[in-house]
Amino acid sequence: MNDTHLMMNANPLVTFLQKPAVDFTKADIIRYAEANGIRMVNFMYPGGDGKLKTLNFVITDRAYLDTILTCGERVDGSSLFSFVQAGSSDLYVLPRFATAFLDPFAEIPTIAMLCSFFDKDGQLLESAPEHTLAKACKAFTRVTGMEFQAMGELEYYVIFDDNYLFPAIDQHGYHESSPYAKANEFRAKCMQYIAQTGGQIKYGHSEVGNFVLEGKVYEQNEIEFLPVKAENAADQLMLAKWVIRNLAYKMQLNVTFAPKITTGKAGSGLHIHMRIMRDGKNMMLHEGKLSDEARKMIAGMMLLAPSITAFGNKNPMSYFRLVPHQEAPTNVCWGDRNRSVLVRVPLGWTAQVDMCSVANPNEQPSHTDTSMKQTVEMRSPDGSADLYQLIAGLCVACRTGFEMDDALALAERTYVNVNIHDEANAARLSQLSELPDSCVASADCLEQQRAYYERNGIFSSAMIDSIIEQLRAFDDRTLRRQVEQYPDEVQKLVNTYFHCG
Repeated sequence: MNDTHLMMNANPLVTFLQKPAVDFTKADIIRYAEANGIRMVNFMYPGGDGKLKTLNFVITDRAYLDTILTCGERVDGSSLFSFVQAGSSDLYVLPRFATAFLDPFAEIPTIAMLCSFFDKDGQLLESAPEHTLAKACKAFTRVTGMEFQAMGELEYYVIFDDNYLFPAIDQHGYHESSPYAKANEFRAKCMQYIAQTGGQIKYGHSEVGNFVLEGKVYEQNEIEFLPVKAENAADQLMLAKWVIRNLAYKMQLNVTFAPKITTGKAGSGLHIHMRIMRDGKNMMLHEGKLSDEARKMIAGMMLLAPSITAFGNKNPMSYFRLVPHQEAPTNVCWGDRNRSVLVRVPLGWTAQVDMCSVANPNEQPSHTDTSMKQTVEMRSPDGSADLYQLIAGLCVACRTGFEMDDALALAERTYVNVNIHDEANAARLSQLSELPDSCVASADCLEQQRAYYERNGIFSSAMIDSIIEQLRAFDDRTLRRQVEQYPDEVQKLVNTYFHCG
């Protein structure tokens, strides 16, 4: 990485230390702390509810800083995860130096770091969220010889008082500019702080959803990331949600990642894009067409799609979003540029036209390799997801596609190139299996397909048992049909699951 790239990095530790975060050492953290008046260190780690937890340390001297960075600290695992028994609940949390960033919200100068969990024997906790994902990625590389990369489209609503000036058109907020879009400045600040934590952002924009409800403006936004190693993708999304909520609190706004806010309005998803890399080359394309490797990935997701909802759609409101005619998937299928499908192959840069020089006649053709931009997109997950479980589950599914004898045939059978919800395509729709329609149904699917996830020790049986138990506890098998015609009852559910994930 050249010096210019380091100087433009948004993470102050990178620019000060003049090295990429992946190369940070304990000595680097101590050096930055001493030179920049750092007075506190925060350890951060995901809990079983999908939210980040924080442990604070005040730095009294260099020796104590060295100790906590070397030894970590003890935490009560049974208070963090339902699958950890109280009788053996002591766990260690150890910071991962590559995740270090300057806390943008702390009045006292503070370095924060994400942590890994270790058991009483000093071994990585088999059922920890981040270790489950790491195991899934290693197994993918072992089977395929490729690196599994991912990135997310993080959708959320910003809620604020209606000032009645420059009102936006209901459900037409896509890429709207100010003053019709009111949350653009908030989103820009979020992006700045997310980048400071190490997030690799592609872009941000206002989304389709906007409406007024009980005197409040609800405005939908999206921040989309760049593809990175799947483990880093989960870390970045976790920190992004933490940043968005903290900044909203500072600015006296409210935000929600809930999959559905009210009936008839756009819900919020968490689409996950994936690509596979070998020796720095994107293997999603072959001679400008979707490669067999990509089709095998898709086949694996077609096979395990019903149970992936157990990781990516974790409360009853998730299934109010997965209904026809809402640009959300309901059936197990895939297609090119088709937003009615479960797995979409988004428009790529395969036309072999240098559009930059067409738009800018003074520019010479650049002959840029645009194949790096090709991904496939899973569209069912939403903001209730456990990010590490979800991306680990997708990684397992994609690896399974490479292990199937009939992967390419399955990909061919589940391909559609039409809007499956148009009446003219009813016959094609009838041939496709459906996604689960409730948490209970998702739990049933996970129970049926759990062996795929437990194979090679990726997901622990205790974690799978815990997920199934949590989903079945919602007892929502018929809930959507019972209340979808009663807005007041739907709103009660929205309020219950407003701050999910």
